[in-house]
Amino acid sequence: MADSAGAGAKAPARPWTSDPLDWLIGPTSREVFFDTYYERLPLVVSRDEPGRFRELLSIAAIDRLVASADLREGMLDLADASREMSRQAYLMDGGVIDRGVIAHEYGRGATIILQQLHQADPTLAAFCRSMEALFSCHVQTNIYLTPPNAQGFRTHYDNHDVFVIQVEGEKLWRFYNQPVDAPYRGERYERGRYETGEITAEFVMKAGDCAYVPRGLMHDASTSGDQPSLHVTCGLIVKTWAELVLEAVSEVALKDPELRRSLPVGYARPDFDRSQMQAKFERLVGALPGKVAMDSAFELMVDSFIRSRDPDVAGAIVTGAGAFDPAQRFVVRADAPWRLAEDGDDLVLIAPGGDLDFKPEEAEAARRAMNGEPFAAADLNAPDPQAFIRKLRAFGVVRPA
Repeated sequence: MADSAGAGAKAPARPWTSDPLDWLIGPTSREVFFDTYYERLPLVVSRDEPGRFRELLSIAAIDRLVASADLREGMLDLADASREMSRQAYLMDGGVIDRGVIAHEYGRGATIILQQLHQADPTLAAFCRSMEALFSCHVQTNIYLTPPNAQGFRTHYDNHDVFVIQVEGEKLWRFYNQPVDAPYRGERYERGRYETGEITAEFVMKAGDCAYVPRGLMHDASTSGDQPSLHVTCGLIVKTWAELVLEAVSEVALKDPELRRSLPVGYARPDFDRSQMQAKFERLVGALPGKVAMDSAFELMVDSFIRSRDPDVAGAIVTGAGAFDPAQRFVVRADAPWRLAEDGDDLVLIAPGGDLDFKPEEAEAARRAMNGEPFAAADLNAPDPQAFIRKLRAFGVVRPA
């Protein structure tokens, strides 16, 4: 029995599919971005193309979402730079968002913030997957709808890099100094700790414009003009060299019992003499260069990233139970992270959501399916090629070609 109508059809290409970075910051090239701006300097790309990002979202879609979705605590927040706002003011019993309060406060100047909307919206999810395939990091989206003549947040910095995607309306942005260069993920902005400094850039973002803001750069923004502003903040949650080094040291500790010994008894006492620890500390640290290795720690971080991704299983339910046309061709998804690894005599495909184990007799088929060339069931040397393909589709690593 063949697929039902449309079940095996390839999903339509999104405007960001081939190159999400070019879609955001073109005509600035990828090479210029990574050599000059990434983690260093802000970049603002202005265009006379108001509909460029309209496929991502719209104010009308936000209106429908607030009016009808089952929104719970943490999914929607309000912010207003002119006053303090408490979540409890717009939460009902059971943590349900009070729609009436949201609409009323928005009318009074509060910005509506939809947290992590990519977790519920397929379009935003697809965009995030494309960005994750490029950056090899977790990518998230937060949505900001600000009414006219309003400002959601006071001057601050973010502890992750962001692309600000202006979808509708206009917003006046101001950049200041950068008191912290590449802050840690947990190094949040603390009001009053850093001086804002002088304005280094001031500009209006219009629909279709995009800005890259490196973490640690002080900034603020307010609506420009008499229309509301809708923008998507695309955040990059990266892994750092420090995390790789710490993981490599942790692997050394698995083999070296000296690193696993407890600190001296009473080390937290005020009268403890820490000088007695210095020689051993220097000896342990001095021995690390001969023991620490990158590859094992690096592969662990790669595999952890891949497994933590959400698989794109669209279409897998429709085609998951029945047979499909043997001539149907499939190909590896460009936005799906994966890695083939040996596990004794077996082959393991590390994939979003978990691992797929292949027996020795399936190894050839796995390598053929994952080599990047389109394939059909007849191309796979496997006991049950159709079941094999359904398994790959279920974990979101292949799609119809």
